[in-house]
Amino acid sequence: MKVGITDVAAHARVSEATVSRVVNRRQGVSRKTRETVERAMAELGYERPTQGQLVAVITELVSNPFFADVAERIESALAPHGLKAVLCPAFAGGVPERDFLSALVDKGVAAVVFLSASNTVAGADTDGYELLRQRRVPYVGINGEFADGVAVPVFSTDDALAAELAVDHLHRLGHRRIGMVSGPTGNRPADRRVQGFLDAMARRGLDGARPWVIRQSYTVEGGQAAAAPLLALGATAIVAASDYMALGAIRGIRRQGRSVPQDVSVVGYDGTAITDFTDPPLTTVRQPADRLALEVGRSVLALVGNREVPTGELLFDPELVIRASTGPVPGVRTNV
Repeated sequence: MKVGITDVAAHARVSEATVSRVVNRRQGVSRKTRETVERAMAELGYERPTQGQLVAVITELVSNPFFADVAERIESALAPHGLKAVLCPAFAGGVPERDFLSALVDKGVAAVVFLSASNTVAGADTDGYELLRQRRVPYVGINGEFADGVAVPVFSTDDALAAELAVDHLHRLGHRRIGMVSGPTGNRPADRRVQGFLDAMARRGLDGARPWVIRQSYTVEGGQAAAAPLLALGATAIVAASDYMALGAIRGIRRQGRSVPQDVSVVGYDGTAITDFTDPPLTTVRQPADRLALEVGRSVLALVGNREVPTGELLFDPELVIRASTGPVPGVRTNV
């Protein structure tokens, strides 16, 4: 016979309402009582309903290998603990994020992870966050604090350090006419990468770099379009805000009859596996997908277990990976 809540309640000598709170990971149960109920569940072989085991991972950029990699790593971190990560692609023209959240809450989702979704957009709709709070569904963010400033855990790559690593590498190679292709204004990671780039340039006496920043979509086409005006300015190097944008910039450079890195050097951002196999292999600033996903998993497990976790944004250091898309500025020899 299938074990039910009534059986667990009788075995643990608590009410069915108490067992229900423990099963659905709700507040209002003491630690001692929770442990008693969970022990009874284990002894009787009670299985939580599938709907209570779901963790939604919401992202607008499901086609980007970096976000797919992070989502897969989150799934790997949660699976051993009985939680199943479900990817929800809330991109423009598809199912709105608010609709996903409404449906997920009705299904009893255990937690929500915002993976560079509305948490990265200035002025984003906050109704979804309010719904989650009302239903006591915990949530965390990756690569962007939430628009309403609510105190929840957020895990991000240090975009300022990423820009510093890229600019420092190119500067050591002799480049001074360095441009940047970045995502649209109002996207928090894009804005922070741009500010990091401007600060890194200023620290090297290269003030007035703002005209050398071109904002575009996070796509190959966006990178290609942004490369043209930078080449017209005489850029000898380009820092891109994503690997896809970097590949687009390389295509734009080649369509003008120039070579990478002989004429123009290019640095990407994300560090996805494809950068090993591009032509040329792409120098990039790698985001720590493994560490981000591990900490997200730990935080989610704590939250669904009604344990407190630190709130606010935790920054992770990226890593510069030097490959063949960067070289000395044309006409200058360097030992770097």
